[in-house]
Amino acid sequence: MMKKLFLPVIVLIAVLAMAVPAQAQVYKSAIGARLGYPLAASYKTFFNESSAVEVYVGFRNWSGYGWFSVSGAYQKHAPINGVEGLQWYWGLGASAFFWNFKSGYFTETYSSTSIGLQGYLGLDYKFANAPVSITADWIPTFFVNGYGNGFGGGYGTLGVRYVLN
Repeated sequence: MMKKLFLPVIVLIAVLAMAVPAQAQVYKSAIGARLGYPLAASYKTFFNESSAVEVYVGFRNWSGYGWFSVSGAYQKHAPINGVEGLQWYWGLGASAFFWNFKSGYFTETYSSTSIGLQGYLGLDYKFANAPVSITADWIPTFFVNGYGNGFGGGYGTLGVRYVLN
């Protein structure tokens, strides 16, 4: 029964989504946190309805190693028709990572600095009746140098921000 209904329901959702007109950006700027990898303080601001810049400062401490990072990204947003307040986005950015770690059984501490080039792919939802925005994204990273040199595979975060309008 469910298999027979699956395709018609998907087609109906797609038709309804195309019938709803596009919407403009629903907030100007927001401040909050990225939860996950990295745990970070974040600020995002829009220059127009589709272009935004996000900057964030993150940290991680795990089993003998830790890092501090400073990141910035340019993001392009587009509405998802049919869901008011929901947008998808993509973008490019860069980060500087400052690493500290202990090597195996030794007590020596090593440090390194890495530069990461990043891509962004995510969803951004602004609640209609509250000054809150939530995001979920994937950030594949290529480390140019230092610890973690090469493709880092990417990481994802959930973001919660207070809208400043």
